Amino acid sequence: MIRTLGLTSLYLSAAFAVSAATPPITYYKHALPVIQKNCQGCHRPGEPAPMAFLTYEGTRPWAKAMKQAVLRKSMPPWFADPHVGKFTNDRSMSEADVKTLVSWVDSGAPAGNPKDAPAPLTFTEGWSIGKPDLIVEIPEAIPVPASGTIEYTYVIVPTGLTEDKWVQMAEARPEQRAQVHHIIAFVRQPGNKWFREYPVGKPFIPKRGGDMGMGEFLTGYAPGSPPEVLRPGQAKLIKAGAELVFQMHFTANGKATADRSRVGLVFSTEPVKQRVLTLAASDHKFVIPPGAPNHRVDGAITLHKPSELISLLPHMHLRGKAMEISAVYPTGEREKLLWVPNYDFNWQLWYQLPQGKILPAGTRIEATGYFDNSPNNKANPDPTQAVRYGDQSWEEMMFGFFDIAIDANMNPMDLLRAPKKAPASGAGAE
Repeated sequence: MIRTLGLTSLYLSAAFAVSAATPPITYYKHALPVIQKNCQGCHRPGEPAPMAFLTYEGTRPWAKAMKQAVLRKSMPPWFADPHVGKFTNDRSMSEADVKTLVSWVDSGAPAGNPKDAPAPLTFTEGWSIGKPDLIVEIPEAIPVPASGTIEYTYVIVPTGLTEDKWVQMAEARPEQRAQVHHIIAFVRQPGNKWFREYPVGKPFIPKRGGDMGMGEFLTGYAPGSPPEVLRPGQAKLIKAGAELVFQMHFTANGKATADRSRVGLVFSTEPVKQRVLTLAASDHKFVIPPGAPNHRVDGAITLHKPSELISLLPHMHLRGKAMEISAVYPTGEREKLLWVPNYDFNWQLWYQLPQGKILPAGTRIEATGYFDNSPNNKANPDPTQAVRYGDQSWEEMMFGFFDIAIDANMNPMDLLRAPKKAPASGAGAE
């Protein structure tokens, strides 16, 4: 009996020793560094997330939800299959960070000692790209009603540039985040006849749709979409006298307001070697049958000059399920560039490739989107309806956007214009 009690005492002492040697997982010492690295970029005032994670008091009520989100890998938002491609902006959380957050929540989410906290992060208020060299703002506030469907609204805004400028960084920022679904800022270069029938500086809803291919995509805003930040030596061109065309998609949320969104530009300070263009492999003529659980839509575009692939962005609406973007080389070899098996319309993410992904002349970029128009899709507005291309979220789109860099002196039209075939031997001989 005495021996048994002695063994029990020994075991308890060892357990207490192990417990004492293992420090508790606390917010300030363990969880906060993980939250700073993975969450605070969006979870702070003025950014897309609906709650701020800058303090213990603001974070603690969301502890259990945070645990569920990181275990499901729905947060931080990152949807690329890790077995396809490598991306320099991969925001998926490491297993070590996931373990730290889960352990903190499972231990009761204690605060710990505030003296253990790392230094607070500093954020650039108003602009993620730093102080812009030029800000182009919608001149008149656009009224946004409290209810109803709001068609895409456009505004043409002069840049005031008197000389050509190369833009290395661009950022679109809404004034009313709660009502702005997205912004796309296009460059209307001098001589471009796109929307010439509409007045400059006044919002309008075009009679014939946006014809978005008529302008050069500069930058955009949507939840999760980062600013345009290009590598040194790469830039987008805005010529002297050009204008920006704002495409505004507002969503009524029960509160009437007015919005003056803006775009900030940072110009390149060194010689530009490569001009960057945003293109897309797309399809506008699809019909998704009622109830179809996995309808496939394909789009492709051929590049007739050498270029460097910079980044990729899949875009669909609420029925979007998955997307694959591939390159088919002139040799016939196919390379899968991106596979997003669980597409989420709420997060429009660019996937940035490492430098040096060269596409030879004749490369075809192919995008394949899969759509779930069945009742099993909880986001489906109406599974009984056939779905076609359209601007609104209950309609659909299929775009495999991508950024490429070409020689700064190349005419962009040469990239998309198929070279003329050489005449057959003896052809034309008299």
